[in-house]
Amino acid sequence: MKEMNTKTNTRVEDILGIKYPIIQAPMNWLTNAEFVTAVSEAGGLGVLGFNAGLLAKDETVSIEEKLRSEIREIRKLTAKPFGMNLYSPQEGMEKDNVYISSTLDVAFEEEVKIFVVVGEVNRAFFKEIKNRGGIIIFRELTPSVVSAKIAEDSGVDIIVATGYDEGGHIPQRQIGTFSIVPAIVDAVDIPVLAAGGINDIRGVRAAFALGAKGVFVGTRFIVSEENPASEEAKQDIINSKSEDLLLVSGLQRSTPTKSAVELAQMYKSGRSTGEVEQEINKRGGLRIGMLDGEVSKGIISVNTAIDTIKEKKTVKGIIDELMADFQ
Repeated sequence: MKEMNTKTNTRVEDILGIKYPIIQAPMNWLTNAEFVTAVSEAGGLGVLGFNAGLLAKDETVSIEEKLRSEIREIRKLTAKPFGMNLYSPQEGMEKDNVYISSTLDVAFEEEVKIFVVVGEVNRAFFKEIKNRGGIIIFRELTPSVVSAKIAEDSGVDIIVATGYDEGGHIPQRQIGTFSIVPAIVDAVDIPVLAAGGINDIRGVRAAFALGAKGVFVGTRFIVSEENPASEEAKQDIINSKSEDLLLVSGLQRSTPTKSAVELAQMYKSGRSTGEVEQEINKRGGLRIGMLDGEVSKGIISVNTAIDTIKEKKTVKGIIDELMADFQ
């Protein structure tokens, strides 16, 4: 086993140019220029998700141009660093995905240099980003020690160790945050971020006790003043408890909305994850409940520690609370 990392020149804050070692998870639809700016202005790293701000009804405007517009809006609002979300496909598949290359081109044209890359280890894709001067925060969907080592050798700057406790698409191995974080910390020499169930300062302190150099937070930021999630979704998270959560497929869990109860029953009765995911998409995916506010018709994806989310705060209030030990 590799010895614990004792380097002193690998602070997350130094690599990213931010005040506090807290990175906002991209969260797909639930980001926009105002929210990302709020995170960055409060000292963390705000990150644009895949569908950030894509609410315009004008279908003649491409996704890439909408993204470019959102980046430029952030530039008007803050001079602080922020990042963008990229999907990392299986090796050999990146050239078949036009959206991946066009998104990367837009990012570098707009001088975005920090990327939260989510998906599979892809050495060629990592190399392209590094060759163009990018900084990579890599979050494997189902993290492993082997992949973390390969990612480190491939030039990744920061690794996210995601536990089964997380919201969004959950890992396919039921390894909790308390288990996966120290395993990956011991395996690599680059900084590791802990992700999964971190909603208050106790979670942050636990993450650092496990050897993490920072935290990667999604669910807690949803229940903020600036997040574009619907007020109905925010209140649903506050009202729900960990013991209420339902596994609606092998990839997602939800608070017990009417739709989630139906989907969970489908999954329990033997429908495959693929079949249930298709049904979720037919019903509007995460957007209908979490963004549009039709909670009963959608699912509300959260981490397993929602008991600790008791009220809505400003983004600054959340970061000040979580980062109190660093102030």
